[in-house]
Amino acid sequence: MTLAGKNILLIISGGIAAYKALELIRLIKKQQGDVRCILTKGGAEFVTPLSVAALSENQVYADLFSLKDESEMGHIRLSREADLIVVAPATAHMLAKMAQGFADDLAATVLLASDKPVMVAPAMNPQMWAHPATQDNIALLKKRGVLFVDPAAGEMACGETGEGRLAEPEDILKEISAQLAAQKGALSGKKALVTSGPTYEPLDPVRFLGNHSSGKQGIAIATALAKAGAETTLVTGPTHESIPAGINIVRVTTAAEMLAACEAALPCDITVCAAAVADWTPVNTAEQKMKKRDGAGPPAIELKENPDILKTLAGLGNKRPPLLIGFAAETGDVVSRATAKLAKKGCDWIVANDVSAGTETFGGDSNTVHLLKAGQEKNKKPQLDTPLVEQWPRMGKSAVAAKLVDHIIAALK
Repeated sequence: MTLAGKNILLIISGGIAAYKALELIRLIKKQQGDVRCILTKGGAEFVTPLSVAALSENQVYADLFSLKDESEMGHIRLSREADLIVVAPATAHMLAKMAQGFADDLAATVLLASDKPVMVAPAMNPQMWAHPATQDNIALLKKRGVLFVDPAAGEMACGETGEGRLAEPEDILKEISAQLAAQKGALSGKKALVTSGPTYEPLDPVRFLGNHSSGKQGIAIATALAKAGAETTLVTGPTHESIPAGINIVRVTTAAEMLAACEAALPCDITVCAAAVADWTPVNTAEQKMKKRDGAGPPAIELKENPDILKTLAGLGNKRPPLLIGFAAETGDVVSRATAKLAKKGCDWIVANDVSAGTETFGGDSNTVHLLKAGQEKNKKPQLDTPLVEQWPRMGKSAVAAKLVDHIIAALK
């Protein structure tokens, strides 16, 4: 099976078999999976962070006390964003720490803080593998639900022969694929459409009207929907953010292009309009770069309204997405303005976020939002006068996306 849209967290612990983890990373990437890696201190004695980063195309994590990562509670985030945690190779020491609940480094802390399935591929000396302490730890971990890819028998790097060789990367990949295939997403069979990023409205070949949206929140929502099993299309304006595999990406520039791409993606079950669409676009776009002329003053720029994508989708009748969610970026009176927008646009929910100066919402990694719901019962006409309002604490954009998708899943049950 393809691993598109799946996130694997690979923990590489110390042992000569760590070199096989590099091949495992390559195989996961070949299957379109996203793999992030934690390299323990022991693991770094055998493979380098540079090698792991180059193959995974992601940052390598190692330090529990990293000021950058842990300011965002990195060990919690890593454990929550993964679909599966794989420890390969898993040394006798790592198995003992897992069994006893140690949290003395980043890898052990992530494993203790995780609520996701864990798979281990042990590798060690045959005597260590057969030792009663190791076997007791294995029995305890299996009782707790930890999955095992048992080691193979053969000649070891130490010169001894017996059971304890790390399973081949191809065999570990088969077990990973089988486990992920068994995890049926709550939104399997559903189609989702997400918009993200800014739109750029050209004034001339050089200049444009735009905004500071990075697209991070929309990308996070599309990622969360794909992880939940939805067939997801992301229509994104200009962004420098990376987008995980497994998402159908449509890149656009202007608001008109974004609307056309959204209409082409219909029908769908869920639409989340998270893009910061420019309200206006120039009536005329200069074919050549506009030049300053001494004494002439700035050129007059006539603007016209852009199409209202959210309102247009809400008015499509039978083609209207059953669950239509908009975003409201406000700089004051967030809830009251979002309530008015909910009624005006005709959507089902509004996610209202404060983008006032100092909030660092645009371009930042966290967000503070209110969720407004116009109607609470599936297939019922929205009650626009008294929306239900939830205020969420400030959290990372991936956490906002996960929480929103939890609400979507509940609404579609």
